[in-house]
Amino acid sequence: MIGAAYRPEPHTLDRLSPDEAIRRSRAFLDSMGMRRSVRHFSSEPVPFELVENALRVAGSAPSAANQQPWSFVVVTDEVTKARIRAAAEHEEELLYRERAGAEYLEAIRPIGTDWVKPHLTDAPILIAVFEQGWRLDRSGQKHKHYYVRESVGIAVGFLLAALQESGLYALTHTPSPMRFLGQILDRPENERPFILIPVGYPADDADVPDLERKPLDDILVTV
Repeated sequence: MIGAAYRPEPHTLDRLSPDEAIRRSRAFLDSMGMRRSVRHFSSEPVPFELVENALRVAGSAPSAANQQPWSFVVVTDEVTKARIRAAAEHEEELLYRERAGAEYLEAIRPIGTDWVKPHLTDAPILIAVFEQGWRLDRSGQKHKHYYVRESVGIAVGFLLAALQESGLYALTHTPSPMRFLGQILDRPENERPFILIPVGYPADDADVPDLERKPLDDILVTV
């Protein structure tokens, strides 16, 4: 229970054999190596159990003091998705036309994006992730959450990996500012929008930018 006194229990996870550990590690690496951010979605329905299971995985992520400072809002209603798209495109157009500097616009040019976001209405599911800066207990007393962004970021990583393992595709979308998400989805005052994730299957004519990931030698330091 969140906030309860420490109550230890035996750790019962079985240790894998070296061969099985390597097999699973390589299979997961192969799966995640195929992960791409898709911006062209089919309207084909998604089995909702896949989304529920991925969210259960996200909910299993570690968090500071086990406070689990996250909420995941699944949006399937077409009218609501259209409202979200209109609000996001408004903010994105301002970003591209007025707010962003030349250096940022040059940095994102290889991705091939602009302020038009059809994925927000084409994808059958949107997952809006919110971070909770604080909570109220049953008596109405306010309690601060700690390391919120770090905790929610880890949970989103779990979510993306689980969606990939389920054969689903996703996009991490962060229009700025995102206050409109809380307003459209009627979220409580202790929640701030963190990220918006369209989920589904790629359209038949989907394409992705030709990008390279850094090799291991560029990101690994051993001491």
